Amino acid sequence: MAGPCSARLQGDVSAFTSALRTLVNNPQFSDVTFVVGPEQQKVFAHRCVLACRCQAFRGMLAQVPGGSQDSSSSVPAQGPFILGNVQPEVFLAVIEFLYTNSVTLNNHIALEVLTSSVEYGLQDLCKLCVKFIKDTLSVEQVCEALQAAVAYGQTDLQQHCLAFIEGCTAAVVQTQGFRELSDVVLARVLRSDRLAVDELDLVQAVREWAHVSSAVLERPVPEVAALPVRELRLPLLAPSELVTLESHNQRDLLIPVESIAAAWRAHALRKGSGVPSRLCRPRRGTRPRDHHRHLEPHTK
Repeated sequence: MAGPCSARLQGDVSAFTSALRTLVNNPQFSDVTFVVGPEQQKVFAHRCVLACRCQAFRGMLAQVPGGSQDSSSSVPAQGPFILGNVQPEVFLAVIEFLYTNSVTLNNHIALEVLTSSVEYGLQDLCKLCVKFIKDTLSVEQVCEALQAAVAYGQTDLQQHCLAFIEGCTAAVVQTQGFRELSDVVLARVLRSDRLAVDELDLVQAVREWAHVSSAVLERPVPEVAALPVRELRLPLLAPSELVTLESHNQRDLLIPVESIAAAWRAHALRKGSGVPSRLCRPRRGTRPRDHHRHLEPHTK
């Protein structure tokens, strides 16, 4: 006699997802409410869905009066929960993912949804955000995306953003996003040999960045710019350009005198002696200058 057998059969996933989608922000049968964003928009949800899909929400919703936790409690969570630092559209995208395992993204919210995915520990949502950001990257948004990728340790997205910047550097350095980069991330960009822009233009872009950062952080220009300025390849500039640079530098002290002196020394000795070899390597977009041939042995 044949023994008992069993099998797990899969029904129509799309129908199941569509049914759950109707519960997103639906007050019917909702047992938890969030008040989201500066506009205090109400978002309705269901404790059981949030708790089984997200550990962060499980911890939040398990709170019961008296400060203790009882994850098995069937008592509705106290609320509403106030989430003032997230935009409603962003929070609703997170909720949509928790209910349907899919998410609707656009360029305006993708980076913020990425931030929320990290905060809530939603790795699959994070991957979807990264894919969308990579597929829709633009000159205007690439620096903000790079900043987020560094902040959240998204190595693949970091590399993708850097390659994008290397391909259209001249346009990127003109954007507001470039001026809002942190000093650490800007220095990382400036270490690249493949930036498609001349060094003189990079110096000007860093100067504009430094003045914006100085005003925002209320710190002197030389202080905020100390890290990225070390990556400027001043020996690549011609003598006449260094003279102009010194003149501009008297106004804001962007570049340490020692760095300019090292560039002059490289010209005087007709070699990159005493200068880190990386600062003598022409970038992909560096305009050729006569003295570069004397630096070539030091760029290998």
